[in-house]
Amino acid sequence: MTTRTQEFTTYPEQISQTKLVVKALLIGGLVGAGTMLFLAPQSGRKLRANIQKKSHELRDQTAGTVKEAVAQVKSKGYQIKDDVREKAEDLQHQGVDVLAEQLDRITAAVEAGKKALKSSR
Repeated sequence: MTTRTQEFTTYPEQISQTKLVVKALLIGGLVGAGTMLFLAPQSGRKLRANIQKKSHELRDQTAGTVKEAVAQVKSKGYQIKDDVREKAEDLQHQGVDVLAEQLDRITAAVEAGKKALKSSR
């Protein structure tokens, strides 16, 4: 059993929902009509021309992107090669320095051994 006050409280909600559905149907219809106009079929000749044009544009864009990528990779490769060469030269110089220090130590040890041998005689 429902009272009259309950019927009046739900009535505005029903109207609101109905308005929402009508608005949604109108907007959907307008979007569908616009889409239909943009996607309307063209003549075969015109469609083939458009496909060919778009494929050429895509090919050119892809070729440009590939060229840019190859140039970036080459540039990065040259930079890495130069960095490796520089590090190798630094390591070579450090190796020469360490070798020179070791030779100096060995020479000093040999000289000290000679002096010790002479002084012990």
